[in-house]
Amino acid sequence: MATENLVFTSGAFRRSIPVADLEHLATTGEARGLLADVLRLGRQDPKQVSKLLNESVKLPIVLMSRLLNTRIGEAILARLARILFPLRAPEAGVPALRAAMVLGTYEGKGSLSAITFLRAYPTRELEVSIPALMGLVSKASSISELVRFFSESPLDGLRGNEPQATPAPAPATPAPAAPAP
Repeated sequence: MATENLVFTSGAFRRSIPVADLEHLATTGEARGLLADVLRLGRQDPKQVSKLLNESVKLPIVLMSRLLNTRIGEAILARLARILFPLRAPEAGVPALRAAMVLGTYEGKGSLSAITFLRAYPTRELEVSIPALMGLVSKASSISELVRFFSESPLDGLRGNEPQATPAPAPATPAPAAPAP
């Protein structure tokens, strides 16, 4: 199962954009339907949005899977799950995000893009909370700091493919002398 519709919500407001329209934009650079109207109203160039949709991030799948199952990974997923979650099951946001990231990276042969993520997201309708998304956008600098944190040393122990230094054996200590009779 893959996402068929992105459902943007804000209170009682609800609008859906078919993922097929996003895929069409990513493939052709041409927007259609409601997506074309949204891009025109937002004064966004469809060719630029197409580039963003096709941009991928190279992710080692084992490392990413391990990271997503740490406390830090869980915290990030929980924050993202306030923005993106299954339409009728918001409580399933964290496992759905984890699945989409791992499966999308697998399907993308080690790379994840917006389109591969959507193709791997395990519900037909993915809700996007506009207020939560706007809150995230306003804190973009803290996100970049978080990305920098993850790209540095805390991941070294999670990589799994780096040889680990083996501790040197402790020097032998002589056995205590037996007491004289």
